Amino acid sequence: MYDRAALRRERLPVERESATSPTENGQESDAAAVRRHPALFRAIKRRQNPRLRRSDITVTDEAAVKRAVKAASLGNAMEWFDFGIYAYLAGTIGRVFFPSGSDTAQLLSSFATFAVAFLVRPLGGMVFGPMGDKVGRKKVLALTMILMAIGTAAIGLIPSYDSIGFWAPVLLILFRLLQGFSTGGEYGGASTFIAEYAPDKRRGFFGSFLELGTLAGYTGAASLVTGLTTWLGSDTMDAWGWRIPFLVAAPLGIVGIYLRLRLDDTPAFLKLEDSNVHISEAATAVETTARGDLAKIFRTHWRQLVLCIALVGAYNITDYMLLSYMPTYLSDELHYSESHGLMILVATMVLLMLIINQVGRLSDRFGRKPLLMTGMISFFVLSAPAFVLVQDGSLLAVSAGMLMLGLSLVCLLGTMSAALPAMFPTNVRYGSLSVGYNLSASLFGGTTPLVITALISVTGSDMMPAYYAMAAALVGVVAVACMKETAQQPLEGSPPSVQSQEEAAELVESQAPTPKF
Repeated sequence: MYDRAALRRERLPVERESATSPTENGQESDAAAVRRHPALFRAIKRRQNPRLRRSDITVTDEAAVKRAVKAASLGNAMEWFDFGIYAYLAGTIGRVFFPSGSDTAQLLSSFATFAVAFLVRPLGGMVFGPMGDKVGRKKVLALTMILMAIGTAAIGLIPSYDSIGFWAPVLLILFRLLQGFSTGGEYGGASTFIAEYAPDKRRGFFGSFLELGTLAGYTGAASLVTGLTTWLGSDTMDAWGWRIPFLVAAPLGIVGIYLRLRLDDTPAFLKLEDSNVHISEAATAVETTARGDLAKIFRTHWRQLVLCIALVGAYNITDYMLLSYMPTYLSDELHYSESHGLMILVATMVLLMLIINQVGRLSDRFGRKPLLMTGMISFFVLSAPAFVLVQDGSLLAVSAGMLMLGLSLVCLLGTMSAALPAMFPTNVRYGSLSVGYNLSASLFGGTTPLVITALISVTGSDMMPAYYAMAAALVGVVAVACMKETAQQPLEGSPPSVQSQEEAAELVESQAPTPKF
């Protein structure tokens, strides 16, 4: 038996021993303590700095990672295809479902219906997020896609106000609520899915494909709406052409559901359920904790939630301002044709799609914080000059202004989907991220077109979008400054994830004790 009293007396020397050799500093009592209790001191040091075992490390299968990224990104593309359709058809939907009143009243009614879907997103996050922590990521992501496809296709089948009167906008709002509810479990789950599949050193690169899906969804929606408007004309679009983009979403949803159901659940979640995994306190405790407990999320992780809400709020305001609101701004405030504004936005988004994965790679190399800070500062500095250029009216000036905003946004798009999941431990990651993301999206994201339209109406200033983006960017700068750097590090509560057996062996060897001769 070890003498506990002696151990307590020697605790301070023990701590010094763990940092430096005791004989180097002349601490003979340290060396004496180690000689008297060598096994005990070795046990204490191992407990303070547990070494990895080879079985603790996840070696990723690149083919499986690519399948997971494809399935998650396609679902995200479909989500934003659906939301993009509504945003780009805002004027048409206002005329079809809210025919009375001025053009501004119709537009406000249409954007209010756009925003109403965001009111139930937090509820969807609170339902689907904890469910994903309990039953797995894959099943919940398939369910959210099914509901999204139903809601979108149903909007395309609603009779107009001229046919059924009051019930037309009621049904529109009902199916928008279904869309919003299902979306509550989409982003948090998809970003968690990719983050938990990807190797630690490439999480930024693979995570950037999720936002590539966002841009692809918006680009597909804008291209389809532009093509239909040019081909059919405004009158035909108001009569029945607006239905086509909504109905196209149904087969896309079926493809996405098929891809997601073919996947296994994430390695991190599967290891979380394995009682033999003892890589960290969070991982070993998961079998005895109530996963998905909302009260626990708010009680234990409220600091991360507040930071997540601030970060996502700044990101969503700038995102929705450029990708959802700008075509309406160009057509309603600056009197561009609808197809003209959409074509400029499509060109901007295609350029962003070409570089977004490189931004993800940069975040793996230099860290998430430098890329996020660059995006936030760029929005604060460049928003006003960009809108001055847009208001110039010439094609070159408008394109330059949109490009300035787009390059600022891509720093956030290419980094955020890797940064956000790393803020929370594995056992509550899906639930925490879904709650935080959707609370912020509800408060700041979906309301952006409505708030900007109202501000312009009240103030008469076409610069209000720039000022709104600058205010959001300031909040984002503070949030980024407060967050921890997580690039190239294991997700909290999960074992390290590497690309090869050789990398796993090197990681284990790096933590092995130095042999003494």
